Amino acid sequence: MLRHLLLTAAGSDRLGRLASSAPFSKNAVRGLVAGDADEALRAGRALADDGLALSFEHLSAETRSAEQAVAVRDEYRALLGRLKGAGLAPAAEVSIKLSALGQRLDEKLAYEHARAVCAAAAEAGTTVTLDAEDHTLTDSTLEILAELRKDHPGTGAVLQAYLRRTEGDCRELAVTGSRVRLCKGAYAEPESVAFQSGLDIDKSFVRCLNILMSGAGYPMIATHDPRLIAIAEDRARWFDRTAEEYEFQMLHGVRTDEQARLAAGGNVVRVYLPYGDHWYGYLMRRLAERPRTVAVLGRALLGR
Repeated sequence: MLRHLLLTAAGSDRLGRLASSAPFSKNAVRGLVAGDADEALRAGRALADDGLALSFEHLSAETRSAEQAVAVRDEYRALLGRLKGAGLAPAAEVSIKLSALGQRLDEKLAYEHARAVCAAAAEAGTTVTLDAEDHTLTDSTLEILAELRKDHPGTGAVLQAYLRRTEGDCRELAVTGSRVRLCKGAYAEPESVAFQSGLDIDKSFVRCLNILMSGAGYPMIATHDPRLIAIAEDRARWFDRTAEEYEFQMLHGVRTDEQARLAAGGNVVRVYLPYGDHWYGYLMRRLAERPRTVAVLGRALLGR
């Protein structure tokens, strides 16, 4: 029930406007979402100095025009130039949503913009990961991924364990050189395409994890769940993976003690660092991925 409410709230433009305009809101989320690129780079530098890898994402308004798509493309190209100049690449990559690059308007347009971002990432000495969105975009995203990998084979994919199709997608993508971020999923989906209960989603996550860990690709385990982290550590040992052959990914400002523990144990830990004013939907979907994270995020906010 709580997950459903959070996902419903995430899609509400009215609630988003109210939350974003509240006097306290920007300060309240500052420990989780950087305000602008300058602030994100400062936060990224501090995290990199602590031995953590980074994934930057620009949180933009819903793209409804070709001009907005161009603006998002140019934001990422400028960000990648700054990452190179700051010496943060290759430890820092960028995550992009193809919908922000115009995917819902024109798939070819989105591909061309994504290719330009990938080229800028290659120039900066780093990589791009294509973020996952609702299930209606999955086929399109994976098709664009395949095209991008022809020239930029390091381009990463994101698969969502709550989708019933994801085990099959894991099998197809668990190949040499393939970077795959596995997360639970954070959109309101019908039962016909997605598991609904937390237990079923967790079980799917573990099945997908087994496929990725036993394959030839590079798994990126995106979770804050202590039990799933422990299972991932166990599977890495079971499949004889070295610490350089997979990584953990966690959100900026959340479970920082666990981030430090994993990194101190020799693991690659990548912190997902979003920035921008359009943070409302992002935070609601992160909460919905695992409702008990409400308490975790609450502690993160109160501790700032």
